[in-house]
Amino acid sequence: MRFSCLSPRLILIVSCAALAACESGPSGATRQHIASLLAQRDYAGADAYLDSVKESQYGQKNEVLFYLDKGAVQHDEGKYKESDQSFELAEKRMDDLYTVSLSKAGGMLLLNDNTVDYAGEPFEHTLLNVYRALDYVFLNQPEEALVESRKVEEFLTQLQRKVGKAAYSDDAFARYLDAMLYADQGQMDDARISLNAARAAYANYAAYYGTPVPKFDLPKSDRRHGELVVIHYNGVAPRKISKTFQVAWNDAMVLVRQSDENDAAQAKNALVAGLTGNAITVAYPAIEQDPYPVASSEVWIDSKPAGSTFLMEDVTAIASRDLQDRLALIKTRAIARAAIKYVLAQVAYKAAAKGCEQIGGMTEYVCKGAAKATMMAAIAITEVADTRGWDTLPAQIRMARIKVPSGKHDVLVRFLDSAGNLVSTQEFPDVEIDARKRTYLAAASVGGELVAQAQTGQTQESGALK
Repeated sequence: MRFSCLSPRLILIVSCAALAACESGPSGATRQHIASLLAQRDYAGADAYLDSVKESQYGQKNEVLFYLDKGAVQHDEGKYKESDQSFELAEKRMDDLYTVSLSKAGGMLLLNDNTVDYAGEPFEHTLLNVYRALDYVFLNQPEEALVESRKVEEFLTQLQRKVGKAAYSDDAFARYLDAMLYADQGQMDDARISLNAARAAYANYAAYYGTPVPKFDLPKSDRRHGELVVIHYNGVAPRKISKTFQVAWNDAMVLVRQSDENDAAQAKNALVAGLTGNAITVAYPAIEQDPYPVASSEVWIDSKPAGSTFLMEDVTAIASRDLQDRLALIKTRAIARAAIKYVLAQVAYKAAAKGCEQIGGMTEYVCKGAAKATMMAAIAITEVADTRGWDTLPAQIRMARIKVPSGKHDVLVRFLDSAGNLVSTQEFPDVEIDARKRTYLAAASVGGELVAQAQTGQTQESGALK
């Protein structure tokens, strides 16, 4: 059978579907392989693997996602300069994409959200700048770290104007980190402003995400003590998965008639012509969290317990609530899009069927069968939820702040499960504590293992920050 019996529109739908499949972000197998490399602490291998699949698994539409994943892996590897360069590329592309309306992107209704460039979720945008700030902290470049803090403040201010009282309209950990970085540079007025903003944001965290408000009861600084800050990246990022549900045709058509999106007019015309169905299948995203064994962590100094980490950012809870807040709109748009796509495919099939009738004989039936199969395949291929997300984030960010006498100390981080049993430990030998500086350490627990990342000191003006 010749392909010419199929209508140009039907061929276009199939071609666009194939293109969308190539641009829909990393496959499940790719994500699993990256996660496996991270669990093995093979950060260099993960970095190289990302480069090898950049074109085949990410593509141009997922450039932001690629550099987010790469920047986080490089951060875990301790390649902070390279990490910041990757995050800078992601940020530039994010800024470009936030200046356009993604909801009006061509072809979005015909296919699905995967057909538009991935711009990142708001919390991902914030955490990008948090990571950049920490990159500079570990590079001992405090002024550059403050630049990233100010970017966070500006972005969150714009976000609040845009979304109002949505659950994620501020970021408590980012604000708290801002306060410490301002204090590191002796800018105590700015530090107090950021700390007050952090406290207000943590009150919202407790209400929206169930995250307890962290309390750091620190003694006043003196010339004999410095401060140790331990940042713990815990667990693996939550994943988006695709789920489906069916909606009655009449209910779907109500949404189509109310739609002012591209291609809606064609669908309405087709409805007038009498095209109907019984029901349509609609895909939507959902959050799924893979288990991880570490539930908490504590810090020992010179073989003695010195303090525990507090949960500062529950990434899983934020991602889940952020999606939940948008899910009604996502489903509404998905229903309208699926209905429009079904109608357009039916129009294309009828046109193709007429062409088949001109052939006659047994070939006519083969032609019509191929046309219908092509239509159904196009619908099935394109009805997939957008499950893209920053997969190399941790599930949690925890932190401890501990006053420590000046001098060299052996630091041990102990990782505990939910019952308080020891899962693993990591040693930081000969950590230099200076009363004039705040010393930062960072580590990541992945699959029960721990990776030490960095240690550095930053100038500290006062211990009054609490």
